[in-house]
Amino acid sequence: MSDGALRVLSYNVHRWGDDRTALARVVRACAPDVMLVQEAPTWFGTRRKRRAMAATFGMRYVAAAARNAILVADGIELGDPLRWRVWRPFVRRRLNFVATQLPGGAVGGQVLVGTTTVAVVCCHLGLHILGRQRELEQILKRCRAFGTPYLLAGDLNEEPDGPVWKRLAEEGLTDLGADAGPTFSSTNPHKRIDGAHLSPTLQGRILPTPASAEDLAAASDHLPMLIEIRV
Repeated sequence: MSDGALRVLSYNVHRWGDDRTALARVVRACAPDVMLVQEAPTWFGTRRKRRAMAATFGMRYVAAAARNAILVADGIELGDPLRWRVWRPFVRRRLNFVATQLPGGAVGGQVLVGTTTVAVVCCHLGLHILGRQRELEQILKRCRAFGTPYLLAGDLNEEPDGPVWKRLAEEGLTDLGADAGPTFSSTNPHKRIDGAHLSPTLQGRILPTPASAEDLAAASDHLPMLIEIRV
């Protein structure tokens, strides 16, 4: 952190299952103070995998809920972490095949930006439109519970004309990525389904990602969002 600004990287890392070396180069080039991870590795040895992933970035794994995780750089402390998960609805796909999704949720905590406490919250919403709206209401309730200005960032699984984005605007949050371009897919960016929304008492912007197109395409199926927050 420098000059009272906090660098936050929000990134769906695709379960740490693509080119891990390229992913590490992308994250290290972004040099975040805080990283909000969606689709963090799970299943056997979850914590070990997440600590190992964080180490490749030169960061520490400090909190998680479901497949969301928060990593921090040296010298950054995450206070009062909140973790919560929700069970998602069944999803009907083609050929009348019905499947449930993995549990969703969000994780957040507080950091100091200058002398001001700011909450950072990571989320990954589901594929079902009604489920996303239900998840978002729970997440916003927890964001407000921090009692501080906050950043809410993550994979929204919805484009900006959808109800989730409209609800975020109704909440009075600023859409930092309105002019930042598409975030999915990394090889053919054509959809903006990842968001970064900020309390109106804070200032922020999306910074250019200082990584090569080749590394971005190899690292994950999503593009990262590098966010600068100022009080």
